[in-house]
Amino acid sequence: MLYYLFHYLDSFNFPGAGLFDYISFRASLALMGSLLFSIILGKKIIYALKKQQIGETVRDLGLSGQMEKSGTPTMGGLIILAAILIPVLLFSKLHNIYILTMLLATIWLGAIGFLDDYIKVFKKNKEGLKGRFKIIGQVGVGVIVGSMLYFSEDVKVHKRVPLDYQLKTDESFVTKEHTQELKQGFRWIETDDMTTTIPFVKDNEFNYNWLIGDSNKNYGWLLFIPIVIFIVIAVSNGANMTDGLDGLATGTSAIIGLSLAILAYVSSNTEFADYLGVMYIPQAEELVVYIAAFVGACIGFLWYNAYPAQVFMGDTGSLALGGIIAVFAISIRKELLIPVLCGVFLIENLSVMLQVGYFKYTKKRLGEGKRIFLMAPLHHHYQKKGLHESKIVSRFWIVGILLAVITIVTLKLR
Repeated sequence: MLYYLFHYLDSFNFPGAGLFDYISFRASLALMGSLLFSIILGKKIIYALKKQQIGETVRDLGLSGQMEKSGTPTMGGLIILAAILIPVLLFSKLHNIYILTMLLATIWLGAIGFLDDYIKVFKKNKEGLKGRFKIIGQVGVGVIVGSMLYFSEDVKVHKRVPLDYQLKTDESFVTKEHTQELKQGFRWIETDDMTTTIPFVKDNEFNYNWLIGDSNKNYGWLLFIPIVIFIVIAVSNGANMTDGLDGLATGTSAIIGLSLAILAYVSSNTEFADYLGVMYIPQAEELVVYIAAFVGACIGFLWYNAYPAQVFMGDTGSLALGGIIAVFAISIRKELLIPVLCGVFLIENLSVMLQVGYFKYTKKRLGEGKRIFLMAPLHHHYQKKGLHESKIVSRFWIVGILLAVITIVTLKLR
């Protein structure tokens, strides 16, 4: 909202109003704003949660320090959501298709998580929202997000193509002077097809339409939208599984967010996109403002969520964090990097799947269920081995940083 105000004031040469045209300035304001909002609002929200006796009910699973957390305020994801939404509404271009997509995903997934926490806390139902309803909600947001990105006329990319390809498709090209392009052997073209990035591969572009032989973008959505649904479900549930130790999901999400900020910035900047040989995505620069608010909200929430936690995010926060990361990665055409960038979420998810699958298999074959890990998700396995949870969290963060560096390196490593 402030963007439009200062853009209007700039037409009257109001001193300093032109700064709002710079992404770096607005992203900095969003980062600082979300950080301050989460710290200042966080204290008040935690007080309100305590006053309403909205505390975590903890089952005794034999983990060290676990029962001490009983009664700690939950639903703290409200702090994260507020700290993201307020700066984004203040400092971004609200008519931007990518901002609209992210706002929808944030509110939708936050609402699913809030409903789950509400049922657990106020209805005294430990199961919360039934799994099938969660999935229906996640499928719904996947369908809407996928449709917006696929069918919107504002969603376009500029990609490099060899000159011989251009000569075959554009006869007028030979009559133009393109000295630099002739020297480089390629030129940029604008397209609305659903092209994404394949990591570690030269000429690393993949078009969903090609896979089903749809050159006119008529049926590519039949593949693209289910992929979006799968990614949203996988990453949001992965973040939910990771939220089991103080600061683990929050810190990991902040690390992922910083990486996505770099990827979004280079993809939305013509000079960096040209230098790195990646797709240029017009209008995606607004996503830098959004992800700056996301990172600030996560770091600010750590003020209260770091060990020993004064508040838990609950599903209100964890489902939203994972969904935001998934939709953001899809928007900047980096969804195939998610297994690397979100490796911590992935291994947490896989540990549960392997544990449950192996237990059922051995129980059926041997009559007695056996386990791969001492306990799943994986962070509880290390707790069972006697590691302090702050050490486990720190080591998971280090792994997350390593994976983030590998993700950034893929910009040139192919």
